[in-house]
Amino acid sequence: MPNHCENCRPALEFVVRRLCCRLTRSQRRRRLRYQVAVAVGSGLNKVTKSKLKIGLDFALAKPGRPVRKYMIDVNTAVQLIRDASRPLSVETISLSDSPGRVLAQPVVADIDAPPFDKSMMDGFAIQSADVTSGRLVLKVVDRVMAGQKCFTEVQRGTAIEIMTGAAIPNGADAVVIQEETSPGSSPEHVTIRAEKIRAGQNILPQGSVYHCSDTLVLAGHRISAQDVGLLAEAGANQLQVRRRPVLGVIATGNEICPPDQFPNESQIRNSNGPLLLSLAQAHGASAVDLGSAADDEQALSQTIQRGLATDVLVLTGGVSAGMLDFVPRVLKSLGVQQIFHKVSLKPGKPVWFGLHNADSHRCLVFGLPGNPVSTFVCFHLLVREALLVLGGKAASANDSSERGILAKTHEIRGDRPTYWPSRLSIIDGKALVEPLDWRGSADQRCLVQANCLAVFPEGNRTYAASALIDMRRLI
Repeated sequence: MPNHCENCRPALEFVVRRLCCRLTRSQRRRRLRYQVAVAVGSGLNKVTKSKLKIGLDFALAKPGRPVRKYMIDVNTAVQLIRDASRPLSVETISLSDSPGRVLAQPVVADIDAPPFDKSMMDGFAIQSADVTSGRLVLKVVDRVMAGQKCFTEVQRGTAIEIMTGAAIPNGADAVVIQEETSPGSSPEHVTIRAEKIRAGQNILPQGSVYHCSDTLVLAGHRISAQDVGLLAEAGANQLQVRRRPVLGVIATGNEICPPDQFPNESQIRNSNGPLLLSLAQAHGASAVDLGSAADDEQALSQTIQRGLATDVLVLTGGVSAGMLDFVPRVLKSLGVQQIFHKVSLKPGKPVWFGLHNADSHRCLVFGLPGNPVSTFVCFHLLVREALLVLGGKAASANDSSERGILAKTHEIRGDRPTYWPSRLSIIDGKALVEPLDWRGSADQRCLVQANCLAVFPEGNRTYAASALIDMRRLI
């Protein structure tokens, strides 16, 4: 089917028409699900099927229940974003350029590590049976340094002086450390003062860290500094990685001025732009500052057109229901297909998401609310999900909610789940979550202290200290 948006519309209209059916709610549910499945078959993509499910759930709502109750939730929004996103192409880079990039292919070891039995200490390579039998004075027959090959074999009654990292000479099965020896009666002898030496002592066996052909790092892994050391040891000097996503940022609004300008009595500085650029870079994207746009449809359209050349375009402001909130209308005029508008969360309800697909280039478009805390929360919950898929990064345990213990009594009110800036502390192995003194969506000072978001379900409730709650770490 050439246009899944056109396919989606009649199916959704069909769902709504079925509301006229004089059946019980459970009968309507079963029949509607069956008939929608028959009507649209399997020709629709994941995005359209997810939208059908949302429309179906809405159609089956109890009569008279407010529409806001059927605003999509965060999990549904995340799934729609993942369904619309595609991993980017693969490119080859050098190991030195790899930190922060996401592997597209696993890295396999081409040698054992260590590649030989290796001394872990400075000392003397010996046969442990000598010490076991009470022979404590040994003849030193050679010396071997790290990086050298020793051609002398250790025999009974002999020792070879050895340095850390050197290969164990043939015949030796233990290393006695320098501190447990003393000079013998002549320079060619050493006295062993250790009471007991076991076979294998102070030796790191060949292949004990990993074997040749072991998979060291999986595809989808974001490369860290410590990974670079391992990959260098394994000889992975050239790596197959996903192309870094390009994320463009546009801040909208007549009221904003550049950060280096002193605002007049009706202005505020543009903090959302720098915030989003920093977040994008921290999550592995190449961030592009597309500047700001006034609340003017023509100016906004021109700026957005440039932004559609990126992989992800993020706008802030202009997505709510105000007189000058032009963003959704301008995006539609430019051919951006809306996938959802408004999500049941606080802060961030007006968030908008869509897809622009033209000339084989896909651009994921996010319209975030203009208040900075809303922008911050929506990035972590939603925009970040798109970057994970584009970068080919597998989801981790950190991507989902964890449980924590509320550190103090907290009162919550609202008709949407609230993501409250909080401070996580690990004390005696317990995760204690302290909601911060947050003064609303414009309070950026609170964000500086936050390292997690406490998640409170919708409704009015007072949570007692020590209550178990959901929370999401900020990374």
